[in-house]
Amino acid sequence: MARFSRQWWMWLAIVCLLTPVMAYAELTVIYDSGDTEPIAPFLEPFESNDEMLPQISLSIDRQIGAADPESWLPIQSPGLTPGVVQTTTHYRPFARPFFLIGSDQKSRQWLRDHREQLKEIGAVGMLVQAETVDDLGAIAALADGLSILPASACDIANALEISHYPVLITAHAIEQ
Repeated sequence: MARFSRQWWMWLAIVCLLTPVMAYAELTVIYDSGDTEPIAPFLEPFESNDEMLPQISLSIDRQIGAADPESWLPIQSPGLTPGVVQTTTHYRPFARPFFLIGSDQKSRQWLRDHREQLKEIGAVGMLVQAETVDDLGAIAALADGLSILPASACDIANALEISHYPVLITAHAIEQ
């Protein structure tokens, strides 16, 4: 029994010594956009030895990408304009109903009028036109729980032969 214990400890020691060697690997860069920034400046507040928390300035001169609504603007969908949509049928069953709206008055009124129906059917919206942060805020307030994503809808409009919004696209129909 003592011999088994000694061998077990010996193997355990060898495994512990070799584990760091086995875990060592060269860093492989899969993709570098060229916009990479060092993380060190962001870690400085955490490395402070002061007992008081450092004051962090919220006015950062860097762009914060997708978290900054202003970086989304303007949202444009060339070829799409506010207007009347004739109800048509199609044979492209989508997994979920979706709608296209702009920030114009016609779209805002359409969203007010159809919001409850859109919620009931689980529709997801695409904001296809907006110029200002105020436009984004107004649509978000009108959405009242509906998911609406800012995005150009040129490809969808071309594929479905749509030239106007607001419009609802369901499993088998395009309607206003």
